Amino acid sequence: MREELTRERLLRLMRELARTAPRRDTFRVYLVGGGTSVYMGWRQSSLDVDLFSDHDDVFRDIQGIKERLNLNIEFARPEDFVPPLKGSPDRHILIDTVGSITFYHYDPYAQLLFKVVRGFQRDLVDAREFIRSKWVDPEVFRSLVAGIPESSYAKYPNLSRAAVERAVDAFLAETS
Repeated sequence: MREELTRERLLRLMRELARTAPRRDTFRVYLVGGGTSVYMGWRQSSLDVDLFSDHDDVFRDIQGIKERLNLNIEFARPEDFVPPLKGSPDRHILIDTVGSITFYHYDPYAQLLFKVVRGFQRDLVDAREFIRSKWVDPEVFRSLVAGIPESSYAKYPNLSRAAVERAVDAFLAETS
């Protein structure tokens, strides 16, 4: 069994990724889900860390890193599970640059949508933090979700516009 992700272990992961990244390029790596929550101190730990990058070669030593740090590392982003939100690439939040890697929190609106739709208790606790911290404006969030084209739902057969909007409305009603 691997150890839980803590902020200290997350910072170590970031340094290890930078140490093992190819030197010829610069890279962007995004924290998603529990990694954002742990980094921000919204919770003390997570079972794993979800990462995303457009350039897989930044993860060339990921198996070694997983073993050295004894961490569960997954590759995922919200759009793997929920439809994309308009403007998402413009909303990533800078964390830090370590070596050749610039680390970001993945778009908080996209993270919030995934957490609300999945609806696990831990996700909803995190989701409330996105609102409380003012990383997400509830009305902008509602508007972005309403703006998802109907055709986008075709890639997500377990989701429907009605179900997603009901989950978002229920969450926002509870947080106001």
